[in-house]
Amino acid sequence: MANANQIDDPTSWEHVRYEEPTEGVARIVLARAEARNAQGRQMTYELNAAFGRAAMDDTVRCIVLAADGPHFSSGHDLRDREPMESFETIGTWGGFGLPGAEGHMAVEQEIYLGMCWRWRNLPKPTIAEVQGKVIAGGLMLMWVCDLVIASEDAQFSDPVVAFGVNGVEYFAHPWEVGVRKAKEMLFTGDAISAEEGKALGMVNHVVSREALPEFTLELAGRIAQRPSMGLKLAKQSVNQAQDAQGFWQALQAAMSLQQLGHSHNAQVHGMPVDPAGVKLIREQAKKS
Repeated sequence: MANANQIDDPTSWEHVRYEEPTEGVARIVLARAEARNAQGRQMTYELNAAFGRAAMDDTVRCIVLAADGPHFSSGHDLRDREPMESFETIGTWGGFGLPGAEGHMAVEQEIYLGMCWRWRNLPKPTIAEVQGKVIAGGLMLMWVCDLVIASEDAQFSDPVVAFGVNGVEYFAHPWEVGVRKAKEMLFTGDAISAEEGKALGMVNHVVSREALPEFTLELAGRIAQRPSMGLKLAKQSVNQAQDAQGFWQALQAAMSLQQLGHSHNAQVHGMPVDPAGVKLIREQAKKS
């Protein structure tokens, strides 16, 4: 368990690994393969520290986000109970321990939407190197990246409507796969294949599992040869075009509906999610 004083020290990280595989490239690796890279709060803050380290290193011009094991990420670690006091928070919400929806919303604004928005706006190109299953919260980690390289066996799904909420907290679905596919994805919980993700514009390239690390690193190396100023301006220009379409406002509106769903579930079921959804999602996972 890392505390606030240790989180900036890479040697203390337990769930994230920081690598410098070639000139100009930082490679950040989710290193919790035994839990299918489920994201607890410790992983989230270690990942934030790793992104910050790469962002502040003037020799780094491109950042790769990869993952150990057969799957990129199974999403949020729903068993995680690490207190927020263990970490140095990045936002200004506070009130994490307040009762009811107020405290719950504060935590999710900090560790989900706040973190993702911070990572999405890093002033350097980022590439997600994904394999296997990318489920719910795993999509958030991938979607904040500028480019996505997927192995042929990659599958992308967000089944959490079964929990009685609208979808994962960084609600970029319509922007990533289009409006109609986003609705199908959410209504059914069905997975999108790597090839379909490429056809929809969510994935840049699909390669074999064996070729995935080498292909991604080669692309990152080519990007890193460009001047950092040009890369920053190009990224900011594209992000600003998306923002002008209402991206940030849409994310915030969806987050508000997420909290409504949690509040409803707390009143009806006595917990933030519909417990029947756990069984439904597990049954669906067995069939996939």
